[in-house]
Amino acid sequence: MNNPKIRIIISTIREGRFGDKPARWIFDIASGREGLDFEIVDLRDYPLSHLREHPPTGHETSRWSGKLDELDGNLFVTAEYNHSMPGVLKNALDHVSPECHRKPAAFVGYGGVGGARAVEQLRPVCIELQMAPTRTGVHIGMGPLLGVRKEGKSLSDYDFLTSSADTMLDELAWWTFTLKAGREEAIEYIGAEL
Repeated sequence: MNNPKIRIIISTIREGRFGDKPARWIFDIASGREGLDFEIVDLRDYPLSHLREHPPTGHETSRWSGKLDELDGNLFVTAEYNHSMPGVLKNALDHVSPECHRKPAAFVGYGGVGGARAVEQLRPVCIELQMAPTRTGVHIGMGPLLGVRKEGKSLSDYDFLTSSADTMLDELAWWTFTLKAGREEAIEYIGAEL
């Protein structure tokens, strides 16, 4: 069996965004794990139009859909905008469906209350797309965020964040292996994906 592939999705496209820092930080931690392959996927590289038709069509939709289809798990790095996820992330998720089925979703949130409200808005969207959201997330509050932005600190300077990241990655690994095996077994058993 090939190593399962997990995408780390940077969920905002704003200029001057903070998202690159936690995405690179979690990628560096995750890449030290054996048996899983991680990749950073930036929504800036997928300029999707606002959804105007169902099912969605077009070149960018096909590229985005193909990227999600080829990977086995999701790790969303999301800002919190107005107590919710970035609109560009919701729009991107509205462009896909079966590509996400029976794949895990984990979360790194940042901003007010550690992005917890954005993550809580994102969880039911993931459930509707038949993903399996993990319980433990990483929540980067304003203290660490400002420490990185204004004081030259690194996210690695905050032990509690690294501890949360390790727990989240353990859960994500378990769900990724389990669901990948289940998808493969179902194909063998019934001859098609569910």
